[in-house]
Amino acid sequence: MEKKRIGFDLLIFQHEDELSQKEQKLLSAAVQARESAYAPYSRFKVGAAVLLENGETVMGSNQENASYPSGLCAERVAVFQAGARFPGVAIVSIAITAASEGHQVDVPAAPCGNCRQSIIEYEQKQKSPISIVLKGEKGPIYKCSSLADILPLAFNSSFLGDS
Repeated sequence: MEKKRIGFDLLIFQHEDELSQKEQKLLSAAVQARESAYAPYSRFKVGAAVLLENGETVMGSNQENASYPSGLCAERVAVFQAGARFPGVAIVSIAITAASEGHQVDVPAAPCGNCRQSIIEYEQKQKSPISIVLKGEKGPIYKCSSLADILPLAFNSSFLGDS
């Protein structure tokens, strides 16, 4: 038997001004995107902003549906939109922010499993990391350097025999 520990470094910032100007701008875009969320059922609004290597920023917000599985998370809205509008352009970073109408979100909310899998597909395809900046309404800001950090042992096309 072999035992292996998998871990990563999580950077924790107490204030937005500790981030780079690009990260501050991206986080601001995510907050702006959050305002357009359609979340009448959960009342949990999420905004995401994707920075592309060509300097473009693409935003997305969660879009719910009375038939719950039919909605889509903010992260996938932004990433899929970036892929559709700018095919072949690498994603450099994604900022994600969440707020609730029922309580104050004072810790960052990480992407769900479906969003992690969707983002890692882009990271694997472009062969370069996608950094992630996470923030609630208030409180600390988390940053990790790669989606692979928060999704170790990710499923990929090699399992399908196509790589």
